[in-house]
Amino acid sequence: MPWTRNDALVTGGACVLNLLSYVFFNAPDGRHAVSVAGFLLVTLTALPLLARRHHPLAALAAVLVLDATATLVVPLPRHFGAVLVVALYSVARACSGRVTALAAAATLAVTLLGESSGQDAVIAPLTTLVVVAAAMAINRYQREVAANRTLLADRAVAEERRRIARELHDIVAHHITTMQLMAGGARANLAEPEVARDALVTLESSGRLALREMRQLLDVLRDGDDAPGDAPSQPQPGADDLDRLVEESRRAGLPTELGVHGTRRPLPPTVGLTVFRIAQEALTNARKHAGPARASVQLTYGEDHVTIEVTDDGQSAPPPGTGGYGLVGMRERVALHGGTLTAGPQAGGGFAVVADLPLHEMAAR
Repeated sequence: MPWTRNDALVTGGACVLNLLSYVFFNAPDGRHAVSVAGFLLVTLTALPLLARRHHPLAALAAVLVLDATATLVVPLPRHFGAVLVVALYSVARACSGRVTALAAAATLAVTLLGESSGQDAVIAPLTTLVVVAAAMAINRYQREVAANRTLLADRAVAEERRRIARELHDIVAHHITTMQLMAGGARANLAEPEVARDALVTLESSGRLALREMRQLLDVLRDGDDAPGDAPSQPQPGADDLDRLVEESRRAGLPTELGVHGTRRPLPPTVGLTVFRIAQEALTNARKHAGPARASVQLTYGEDHVTIEVTDDGQSAPPPGTGGYGLVGMRERVALHGGTLTAGPQAGGGFAVVADLPLHEMAAR
């Protein structure tokens, strides 16, 4: 079929409205009695609307010709009905301003052909103006909606890129730093095979973890393009993986202790991932900048929040400008959950990172 069900419904509705107008407005007028020919012509005038979606200008032209014919054969003093409104509206929605102006002028001319009073001659131009103005207003609104949708899509893409950048930075910075330290430790202890072997084992393990986490991230990005069986089999790290993170930090040469306070319970995946990434980035920065030091990771479970605190007792803080994406990424992660983050030197020496993440909002969702 060259038309859709909606086209048929619109055509039928406009035809019924025109027929009702023909009966109720013309019947009381002794000069314009209701006739079978009038019914047929009014019905025939609506049929071109079936093609209005694909050929709006041709549909309006056909409606105007049939309307003018009906006016000459069966006088219709008030015939600016729903059919003409729909036909002119379709042209104004689909065509340029110049074409719309010409179509409006032609519609007005045909409409005035059968007008019999000064009041009708005023109503026709006003109706034409209202129909064209409404179509132009809707066109403008839809353009604004499309532009806003594009802006939202671009913003979503930018936010996703920032998230990917944070994930890649956390993975690469942590594991590459560990691998670098382990490689240096193995080289410095070649005379002690056992120590060098332990360093190389840690280096290999860190490299495997880095590859696995990067593969998981890429699998998430490709989600929907591959078969369900290709989905990542390993979950994203969370608060339960802090033990492994602390152990890696110890092997990398930074003595680190882990403390858990409160009742340990499962966290929402996004919150758990944020806790893990903050601890990971903070320990990475400590290994880079704190020098000979000890580190502490404290995880506190509250009723409606969870707090992760990473401190070290090193004598050197990160030099200005070297925080890079690390601290910025931590702040963005915490801000996404409506939490707070403080990071800076401690009064007695060393550096502290404290993040407080609310849980009540996540629970409410």
